[in-house]
Amino acid sequence: MTQATDRTVLITGCSSGIGEATAARLVRSGWDVYATARRPETLSTLADAGCTTLALDVTDETSMTTAVDAVLEGAGRIDALVNNAGYSQSGALESIDVADVRRQFETNVFGLIRLTQLVLPTMRQQRSGRIVNIGSMGGKLTFPGGGAYHASKYAVEALSDALRFEVAGFGIKVVLVEPGLITTNFEAAVTAAMADYVGGEGPYADFNAAVMKSTSEAYDGPMARFGGPPEAVARTIEKALTRKHPKPRYLVTPSAYGAIAGRRVMPDRVWDLAMKAQFPQPR
Repeated sequence: MTQATDRTVLITGCSSGIGEATAARLVRSGWDVYATARRPETLSTLADAGCTTLALDVTDETSMTTAVDAVLEGAGRIDALVNNAGYSQSGALESIDVADVRRQFETNVFGLIRLTQLVLPTMRQQRSGRIVNIGSMGGKLTFPGGGAYHASKYAVEALSDALRFEVAGFGIKVVLVEPGLITTNFEAAVTAAMADYVGGEGPYADFNAAVMKSTSEAYDGPMARFGGPPEAVARTIEKALTRKHPKPRYLVTPSAYGAIAGRRVMPDRVWDLAMKAQFPQPR
């Protein structure tokens, strides 16, 4: 992956945050970057920087196949795929419309699987390739009100572990990046996705409101100092793409290291008590 000709990368979710930072970093490093988003008009800055921009909706089969075909037509190969597209659907599980849970998995899990399936035949033929899946510290621990999101990120953990073994014999490496708190507009998407579940007088109204408030404060309050900018994740992704022998997993930000280490040593009942101190328990 360090040869000059082996530098074509397809990245999902590039309209902002981690995807945008990664595309910008890799194009500066000489990669042939195909930056994608559901709305390609949001990618004008990346286009000006030298990226090829494409429409790609990871919940739409035609959109995914069209994007992969465009990369192959333009570059003749795909050396790397960065599965970055995703969002968080929060709220007490009983209160969430199951259609919203399905949408969460369509974006965070099924889109990742299908796009990976679409690039693998080319990578197998090349006998080389890198697939970088953007997971989360939320794939190793669970906060109240985040059941749907955490479940999707736990799934990405399992899929990455299985895939890493299955494609290694073809010269393809799979890497999972697990960011902690990233100071992007991610929290705005979280609160927007929760809007329908806050307010009213249902049994989870106060709880959902507290989850929304906690999410906003995590990004704007004192906890933000344990996070990091999207560029920190972009640096790690570049490392995962260029090192001869990348690690299976990379943690990013102090919040990821601290939270995962803390959860690992806490018995379940102790973790529940810690969560009870931060969130009102529905009653």
